[in-house]
Amino acid sequence: MKVLITGAAGLVGQNLIPALKKNPEYSIVAMDKHPSNVKILRDLHPEIDVIEADLGTSGTWEEVAAEADSVIQLHAQIGGLTEEEFTRNNITATERLLAACERGKCQYLVHISSSVVNSMAVDFYTESKKAQERLVSQTQLKHVILRPTLMFGWFDRKHLGWLKRFMERAPVFPIPGNGKYLRQPLYVGDFSAVIESCLKHETTGAYDISGQEKVHYIDLIRAIRRVTKQKTPIVKIPYSVFWSLLKVYALFDRNPPFTTQQLKALVTPDVFPVIDWPEIFGVPATDLESALNLTFNHPEYSHVTLEF
Repeated sequence: MKVLITGAAGLVGQNLIPALKKNPEYSIVAMDKHPSNVKILRDLHPEIDVIEADLGTSGTWEEVAAEADSVIQLHAQIGGLTEEEFTRNNITATERLLAACERGKCQYLVHISSSVVNSMAVDFYTESKKAQERLVSQTQLKHVILRPTLMFGWFDRKHLGWLKRFMERAPVFPIPGNGKYLRQPLYVGDFSAVIESCLKHETTGAYDISGQEKVHYIDLIRAIRRVTKQKTPIVKIPYSVFWSLLKVYALFDRNPPFTTQQLKALVTPDVFPVIDWPEIFGVPATDLESALNLTFNHPEYSHVTLEF
C-alpha cells in the first residue's frame, strides 16, 4: 500500500513515520515544504521517499498524490500573522490535494483537523481549520476526521517544546493572568497510534481526540519544570502586559513562536469532549507525567528540534 503523508516533516509526521515504517505492508511517501525540517526527516529516515513540495501551488507532487492508495493529511498552518498564510496552506492546499486524490487511485483519507473547530475562539487558524474540515466532509473519498487537542511530543517546536526551551533560557517564566486555563494536552505518540489504527481498519466518521487529563496551564508549566529539572521561577503577569509584550516582539520577528491571537486562544475557556478513544481505537492512553518524560528525556529524539 502506497501511503502519502502531507505535512510529514511537522510534529505529527515526524512521530508517525517511525511507527508506520515498521510495517512492511506500507510504502511511505512523505511530503512537506519546509526545507530544514525536510532535511531532518530525510536524515532520520533515508529509506523512505521524501518530497519537498508546496501544496499551495500546482506541481508534479499532484501526480504523486494521484498514485497514492491512502493519504494522511497532516499539512496545516498553525502560527502566523496574516490571514493569507492560513488560507493558502489550510484551504487552497487542501483543495488541490483533494482534487488530485479524487482523480487518482486513493481509496482512503485520514484528515487531521483540530479541536479548535469546536472552540469559541475566532482567529485565522480556527476559521481556516473549519473551512478545511468542510472541504474534507464534502469529498466522496472514504475518510475519517480526527480533531486532536493541543499536542506535544518529540520534535515539538511550537507548543510545549518551545515552552520548555524558553524556560531553559529565561530568568523567569511569565504566566498571563492567574494561569487557571484548562488544557487537555494530547501526547502525539498516542495520537500517532490512533492514526495507525485508522489506516489499518479504514475507520470512518469524525472523532474528537482530546487529552484524557484536564490540567490548568500553570500546572502544566510546573509539570514541565519538574520533569526537565529546571529551577526557573514562574511569575504571573497581567494579561494586558503579556499581550503588549507579544505585540512588540512581533514587530521584530516575522514568524513569532507565540502571537497575540494564540494568547487569546490560550485564555478562551474551552473544555473539549473526551471520548473513550483508547477503547475505540485500541490505543492505551499514556499518562501526562510519563508522556512529558518520554518527550523531554528520550535519548534519541528529545534533542532534535524542528524549525518554525
